[in-house]
Amino acid sequence: MPSNSFTFRKFTIVQDRCAMKVGTDGVLLGAWANGGRDILDIGTGTGVVALMMAQRNNGANVTAVEIDREAAIQARENVAASPFAENIKVVETDIQSFGHEGKFDAIVSNPPFFTDSLKNPDSQRSTARHTDSLSYRDLFSAVSRLLDDNGEFSAIIPSDCLTAFTAEAYLSGLAMSRRCAIRTTPRKQAKRYLVAFRHSHCCRGMETTEQCLMDADGSRSEWYSRLTENFYISKQE
Repeated sequence: MPSNSFTFRKFTIVQDRCAMKVGTDGVLLGAWANGGRDILDIGTGTGVVALMMAQRNNGANVTAVEIDREAAIQARENVAASPFAENIKVVETDIQSFGHEGKFDAIVSNPPFFTDSLKNPDSQRSTARHTDSLSYRDLFSAVSRLLDDNGEFSAIIPSDCLTAFTAEAYLSGLAMSRRCAIRTTPRKQAKRYLVAFRHSHCCRGMETTEQCLMDADGSRSEWYSRLTENFYISKQE
């Protein structure tokens, strides 16, 4: 999937100056997460998730926070070239320092998730992929502070990070409200999870599902096709 640009149905992502390119994880999150009127995207990168949330939530106000300067500049350019320029604001800052009047009823993040692996020599890519600049604790502290009482925080994480990620959520007063295990094919174990959290006092149980990206024959699954049909351009177009 990665290249210097990626064209969706309603917008194009230029990504030559971003460490993390458009990938399946971001697209899954942007298509799956619940939205609202005021949406926060933590670590927006290219801006793809923010743009998807703006497309899915007509008239919503989307704030996209990004710590890396080059990525923030490119996200602004991608937003400005889209039909959703009036709905998305890109802020260059770390989420720990981010201040905002009022709360968000939806927060999304495709967070850095490598905690113990070897660092990438590319410092920009390392920032995007590792938790040094944004630990799970800092992430959930920010979410707890910024999430409306009835809001939902959604993220996508590797399966081997699920336990640690969930533990930090609970320590910050958040409880899991939805969880979707994602298999690449029916025969493989789940490699990633789409997860959503609410404030513990507002969470009324958890919805658990499991889905596949591809069928046994290697074709895109009905679930994945349906989830992304408003974003991916079909081969016939």
